[in-house]
Amino acid sequence: MIQTPAPAAAREIELTDRDFKRVRELIAARAGIVLAEHKRDMVYSRLGRCIRKHGLLRFSDYLNLLDRVSDTSVWNEFVNALTTNLTAFFRESHHFELLADHFRGRRDTVRIWSAGSSTGEEPYSIAMTLCEVLGSGGEVEVWATDIDSEALARARAGVYPLDQVRRQVSEERMQRFFQKGSGARAGFARVRPTLAQKVCFEQFNLVGSPWAIKQRFDAIFCRNVMIYFDRATQARLLENFAPLLKPDGLLFVGHSENFTHISQQFRLRGQTVYVLS
Repeated sequence: MIQTPAPAAAREIELTDRDFKRVRELIAARAGIVLAEHKRDMVYSRLGRCIRKHGLLRFSDYLNLLDRVSDTSVWNEFVNALTTNLTAFFRESHHFELLADHFRGRRDTVRIWSAGSSTGEEPYSIAMTLCEVLGSGGEVEVWATDIDSEALARARAGVYPLDQVRRQVSEERMQRFFQKGSGARAGFARVRPTLAQKVCFEQFNLVGSPWAIKQRFDAIFCRNVMIYFDRATQARLLENFAPLLKPDGLLFVGHSENFTHISQQFRLRGQTVYVLS
């Protein structure tokens, strides 16, 4: 006898259509992230952990908690849960080759903004590249920002699994820029203090209040960040980036991001690298 499959068991935590809509609205307003309809399972999985932590049974209870509190830690928890942190050392290697060529031989301070620094692999890769090409002649300053407070904490620690570093970083760079852990730290590698001091990590919301940024940058990395925003938000960010770049500055974006038809302030220079028009 053929049996009809039983319906999937009811989920432990109630997530209604209205709840899902509210989650999408809140994360868009708070962080600019546009969640597609098919992200419902992801929302359930990631926010479910937060809901259990607070001893709640329904998404509506958790969303009401967000409405009631001004506690930064609760809102950070919400944003952190829905933020995607996919990164690696020297990811999209052609960007670092171009960065090296552009700044080779400079004898002044090179300032770079890593806007979406995640767990730190990108800004440390930028710092390594510039240390190699500037030598003792120039200074390196990397301002690394992200909205995810947990990712920033990991980035500041500068500790990564040793096998990850070995896969992504050459042996020469391993020796120069990392310390291998021992004892309780065996199996991990830590960024050397001489490199870490060149990177300043700070929480920053790209779609938050008007930016109070005074300095200008030689390059801005905003890779695989704007892909999560709608077109209007992307255009607004590009408008904000433009006055922060020096005349010969570079804007690096992700491999699947193209803004040629969104902003007239930038023109494509190379593969996902823009300069001011």
